[in-house]
Amino acid sequence: MTTKHDIARPGVVTGPSSGRSPRRSRALATAGARLAFLGPGLGYLIVFLLVPLALVLSYTIFQRGRFGGVVYEATPENFSRLFDPLYLDIVVSSVRTAAVTTLVALLIGYPTAYVIAQLPRKWKTIALIAIVMPFWTNFLIRVYAWVILLSGPGLVNETLTGIGLIDKPIQLLYNEGTIVTGLLYSYLPLMILPLYAAIERLDPQLREASANLGARPARTFLSVTLPLTVPGVLTGCVFVFVPCLGNFVIPEILGGGRSIMVGNLIRDQFLKARDWPFGSTLALAVIAVLIILLFLQAWASRVYGGSEGRRA
Repeated sequence: MTTKHDIARPGVVTGPSSGRSPRRSRALATAGARLAFLGPGLGYLIVFLLVPLALVLSYTIFQRGRFGGVVYEATPENFSRLFDPLYLDIVVSSVRTAAVTTLVALLIGYPTAYVIAQLPRKWKTIALIAIVMPFWTNFLIRVYAWVILLSGPGLVNETLTGIGLIDKPIQLLYNEGTIVTGLLYSYLPLMILPLYAAIERLDPQLREASANLGARPARTFLSVTLPLTVPGVLTGCVFVFVPCLGNFVIPEILGGGRSIMVGNLIRDQFLKARDWPFGSTLALAVIAVLIILLFLQAWASRVYGGSEGRRA
C-alpha cells in the first residue's frame, strides 16, 4: 500500500543517487578552481611555447621562396643540409666552445659552491646575493663592459703595461678565448646555484663518519661528497651548456663576428638569408639536443640517486 509519504516530491532526489549530486558538485568546483589557477600558466605555455614550436616544426618540411619566406611544398632538403660540411663545422665548433665553457664553469663553480655551503648562514645569504647580482644588470651592458675592459686602450692592457708585463697593448678581443670568457661570466651563476643546493642538502654526519673511519679530506670528497652531488653537477652542466650553445650575442660582440656559432647561424638564416625553413630545421636540431640532454640528466640523476639511496 502506498502512502503519501512514499510519493517523491517534485525537486527532491531520493534513493542511492541522492549523494552523487553533492560529490559531483564538489568535483566540478575543485576542477574549476584548478583550472582557474592553472589557466594563466597553461595559456602562456600554449601561446608562447607550443604554438611557436609547432610553427617551427611545420616550417622544416617546406621550401624557401625565391625572395624569402616559405613555399608550402614538402621537401627533405632542409634535413640533408644539416650534414653539409660547412654547417657541421659550425656545429662542432659551437659544441666545443660550449663544452669548454661548461668544463671551466664546473671547475670554478664547484669550489665556489662548496665554500659558500660551509659559510655561516649570514654570510651564505651575502655570498648568494653577490652571485646573482650580475643578473640585475642588463645583459648587453655586461657584455659591452668586457669590450671596454679588453680593448686596446682598456683597463686590462693598461694594467699589464703599467706593471711591465707587456710593452704595448695586445689583442684580447675577437677570438675564441674571449668568447669563452664572456659565456663563462654570463652563465657561471647557473652552475654555482645548483651545485650549492646539492652540497647544502648533504648530511654532514656522512662526512664526519668518513673522517672518523680514518679517511682523509680528499678521500672523503671523492668517496662521499662528489658522488652524492652528481645530480647537482649534471643540472649545472645542462644549465650552462644549453644557453652557451644557442647564444649569438656574445660571439657577435666579443668575437667580432669571426667565430660563428649555431645561434648566429640560426639568426642569419631568419634575418639575412630569409631561409625560414632551414633556420627552423637548425632551431629544431638545437631543441632536440636540449631534450636529449634533459633526458640524460634525468636518467643519470635517477640512477645515481637510486644507487646512493640503496647504499645508504
